[in-house]
Amino acid sequence: MHPNSTFTWTDRAAMHAFVNKRGFAHIFLASAGDVHVAHAPVLVTEQGNLRFHLARANALGKATEPGLALASISDVDFYVSPDWYELQDQVPTWNYRAVEVRGSIRRMNEDELITLLDDLSALHEANLLPKPVWTRAKMRPGVFETALTGIIGYELITESWHGTQKFAQNKRMASRESVASALEALGQNDAAAAMTAMLQS
Repeated sequence: MHPNSTFTWTDRAAMHAFVNKRGFAHIFLASAGDVHVAHAPVLVTEQGNLRFHLARANALGKATEPGLALASISDVDFYVSPDWYELQDQVPTWNYRAVEVRGSIRRMNEDELITLLDDLSALHEANLLPKPVWTRAKMRPGVFETALTGIIGYELITESWHGTQKFAQNKRMASRESVASALEALGQNDAAAAMTAMLQS
């Protein structure tokens, strides 16, 4: 996470919502003298843990003694030209939003895995409305159960959450507005929206 406290994100509920909305993480695991990384959809539990599933053949899934894990979740990021600040003696930088979750990994049982899969599809299918919602009830008998044998469910029992929202909060308001305008003019709408949202917070 960025060392400048100006950019520190501490709102735990907002970070939970961000992770569920983004829905995808890089998960790093240190085990037996090696480091593994997996890329997986994630879901935040009411307790603030992360649940996810991996293909059974995934290297992280093969780790015999799961240890300390870290999940990294980010969304918008973008280059900022010094010219956009309309100030002298500025340097280029990169703005971004990210969350890191640290903790230990435990393997879920089959019932927990099924619940996770149902919850994940329900969450993301809701974002596709008015498309009719997909559920596994649409699958032929036995297909889901066969697919289930190819994956493993995990829960990252969190010890800490850390967030960064770096959107030029250390600059004057006029400079931040100038950056947002420049991004919008370039058609970088997600970046411009992130800058504008931070201006209003």
